[in-house]
Order: sequence, then C-alpha cells, then structure tokens
Amino acid sequence: MVPLVVIRPEPGNAATVAAARQLRMEAHGFALFEISPKSWEAVPPGQFDALLVGSAQVFRQGGRGLAALKDLPVYAVGEASAQAAREAGFTVIHTGESNLQALLASLDPAHRRLLRLAGEERVTVTLPKGVIMDERVVYASLARPFPIELTHLLGEPAIIALHSAEAARHLASQCVGHGIKRARLRIAAMSNRIAAAAGDGWGEVAVASYAQDKALLALARQMCQDPWPAGRSAG
Repeated sequence: MVPLVVIRPEPGNAATVAAARQLRMEAHGFALFEISPKSWEAVPPGQFDALLVGSAQVFRQGGRGLAALKDLPVYAVGEASAQAAREAGFTVIHTGESNLQALLASLDPAHRRLLRLAGEERVTVTLPKGVIMDERVVYASLARPFPIELTHLLGEPAIIALHSAEAARHLASQCVGHGIKRARLRIAAMSNRIAAAAGDGWGEVAVASYAQDKALLALARQMCQDPWPAGRSAG
C-alpha cells in the first residue's frame, strides 16, 4: 500500500492520521504549520446578527475577545468548526458540508449583518444581496520547512492529503527546494481550489467528493490501494 502523508497543523494532523490508521492506511503525520493567535480589535456584538466561521482554529486561538460575542449564533463551515464553537460556549445555527460560499446560501433572512472571524489565509466570498460583512483576523498559520524524515519519505511514491490552499503552495515550494520529483507523488485535495493551488507536475491530483475530512480520507484510501493510476509510471 502506498503511504499517506498528512501535513496539516495540529490538532487536526493527529486526528487525521489516527482516522487514516483506523482505515488500515499507512499514515505519516508532519505538522508543517504552526498556528498562533493574532491581536484583533474587539467589536460591539450589537452591530452584528451572526458569526461566519471557516475554521475551528478561530475558537482555539481567538482569545478573550470571543467572550463578548457568545450571544451571536454561529454559521460553521463544517463539523470540526461547529464542535469547536460548541466547546467554546457558542450556539451553532447551521453547519455546512462543503465551503463558506455554499454556507452563505443557508443564511437566515434575519441575519444580514455578519462578522467573519478567520485566519490570515482565507478564501474570498461573494455576499448574498442585502448582506454586509465585517472581518477580523484572529490567527495566523506559520509554515515550517520539511524535516529530513519527510524529505526521505517523499523520495518514493506517496499520497499527500491537502486540507488548504496554503498547504498546497507550501508543499509545492518545498518540493522544488529539496529537489523532490513531483511526478511520483499524488495529491488528495479537499477541494478544487486546493487542487489548483498545488500546481502541475504531480503524478495525480484528485479531489474529495465534499470538503470534509471523512471524504478526503475515503479518497486517500482508494488512492493508497491503487499502486499507480492506470497508464502512469511511478518512476
């Protein structure tokens, strides 16, 4: 079986690796990003109707400024961010299954003033007619270089799980810097946007059926069981 490499930050990295191993995959975790909080300007909660959140890191790194916002309902992009919101004392009104743009289509008509809490790296969204949004950056993701163990591992065929466009770009850059041949590596991406950020030259780039870890691992498991896509050489 071809090994699976997970490069997302903790605590998600360990969770994905553990879930992959439960599916009997050979999974290796390398947290290539360190998440750190950012200072942000608190806002009067009365100016907004709801929070829009695309990452669980918002509630892990948001700090004391979150306390004043707990009366605002949360639109969470996925179950991980929804669970983090509940653990922080927030009420989740809707949990998405794909991405923030799709989540915006589920807004309650009464929620026309949104406060988006996010990281420095974030997707651009188009607001529905009549909706306004303010943003606060509450955390940053700092990239780390490849450890020597990862460089050696990627010298042979492997599947790499990508959870963000930032991770895709960092992976591509590090492969160039370390002289790693992309053609023997295959990408399992959580979304089309992430796949596009990875660039060209990989042995294969496949996209999960929906933007959740469960779907990404199902895709990765299928890829790991296939020694190499039909018609391609791993050399």
